[in-house]
Amino acid sequence: MSYCGYCGKPADETDHAACASRLGVIDPPRFCAECARRMVVQVTPTGWAASCSRHGETTSTPA
Repeated sequence: MSYCGYCGKPADETDHAACASRLGVIDPPRFCAECARRMVVQVTPTGWAASCSRHGETTSTPA
């Protein structure tokens, strides 16, 4: 099962179009897409890093 990185709910439970638009432009993921655990997020001027205690770190690619 996969989860929404913005709200943490199961990806197939509801429409996540609003979540997806925020994740792509405004916000980093707050929840792990694999287990729905809340992640530790660090935002810097050049990007962000989000870390799940079970699944490791995800980072943005600087533009």
